[in-house]
Amino acid sequence: MPHAALRKIDCHVHLIGDGSSGSDCWLRLKAIPHRLMARIMVHEADLPSSVLREGLDTHIERRLVALVRGSSLDAVVLLAQDIPHRDDGTPLPDKGAFFVPNKYLLDVCARHPELFIPAVSIHPARRDAMDELDRCLLAGARVLKLLPNCLNVDYADARYRPFWEKMAASRMILLSHTGGELSLPVIDPKLADPRLLRHPLDCGVTVIAAHCAGRSGLWDPDYTAALLDMFDKWPRLFGDNSALCAPLRCQTLPKILPEPARHRILHGSDFPVAVNGFGPWRLGLINRETWRQSRHQPNVLQRDIFLKHAIGFDDSHLTRMAELSDVV
Repeated sequence: MPHAALRKIDCHVHLIGDGSSGSDCWLRLKAIPHRLMARIMVHEADLPSSVLREGLDTHIERRLVALVRGSSLDAVVLLAQDIPHRDDGTPLPDKGAFFVPNKYLLDVCARHPELFIPAVSIHPARRDAMDELDRCLLAGARVLKLLPNCLNVDYADARYRPFWEKMAASRMILLSHTGGELSLPVIDPKLADPRLLRHPLDCGVTVIAAHCAGRSGLWDPDYTAALLDMFDKWPRLFGDNSALCAPLRCQTLPKILPEPARHRILHGSDFPVAVNGFGPWRLGLINRETWRQSRHQPNVLQRDIFLKHAIGFDDSHLTRMAELSDVV
C-alpha cells in the first residue's frame, strides 16, 4: 500500500474496568505500590479518582474515545487481559491484578470500529484455549496480547505449539510483553526473556515484543541486546516503544534508536501508563524546552507521539502496525 494510505496506529493501549457496567472486568491491586501506580495512571488519564471505587468501565471507554479522536492517531489497538493459569490449565484468578474478558473488549471495539482494533488475550494453557481462539478469530480479532511473566505463560511449553500454529495460519499477531514489570504482580520473572519468543516465531507467528525487553525496575535484567540480536534471525519479529517515556523504561530508548533497529519498532503508548518527558530529557534525548512543551499537551496519547517524534522516531513507526497486518 502507498505510505499515505496507511493508518497511524498506537499498537498498545489497555482497556481496564471494574465490572460496574456488567462487563465482568475486575481490578484488584492489593500491594501498596500497585495501588499508588493506579492512582497515578488515573490522574494521567484525566479521570476522577472516584473511578477507582466505581464507574471505571464507562469512564475509561468515554475517555479513550475522546483521546483517540483528539489525537493525530487513526486508531489504537485495544487490549484484553486474561487471568494467570497453571501449566496444567488451572485458573489462578487470585494471582491476577486485573481482568478484561475478550467478549467485553470485542463489544467495546464493535461500538467504535473506526477507533479501536481488538487485541484479545487467551492463556494457551486454558482448557478452552483453541475454542476461544476460534471464537475470537470469527469475531474479527487479529492480534493477541500476552503478559507471560505475570500470566505464567512459558512459550517454550511444547503443548502450546498447536495454538501458535493456528495463530500463524490465521495471520494473528502476538503482542507479547518482554522485560521486567513493575506495575503488576509477577509470577515468574524468567518468562520476561524475549528469547522464549523463538517458539511462536518458529511456528510462523508474527511477534511484537512490547517494551523492547528493557528494564521496568532498577534491578530487572535488561534483555534488549538479546532482542536486537534476534532481529537478524527473525524477520517476523518487531518491538514496540510502549511506556518508554516512563522514568525507568526510558533507558531502553538509546538502544533501539540506531539503525537498523529503529525500522523494526512500532509506536505504542501503554496507556494508561504515565507519559513524561523527564526520563528522555535526563538521558539527553530531548532538550528542556521540548520537555516543557510536552507538559502542556493535555492529551496523553498525543503527548506520547510528540515525545517519540522529538526523540527520533519518524511517522513510519506510527504506520508500521498497519503495514504488518490486515487490520486497516
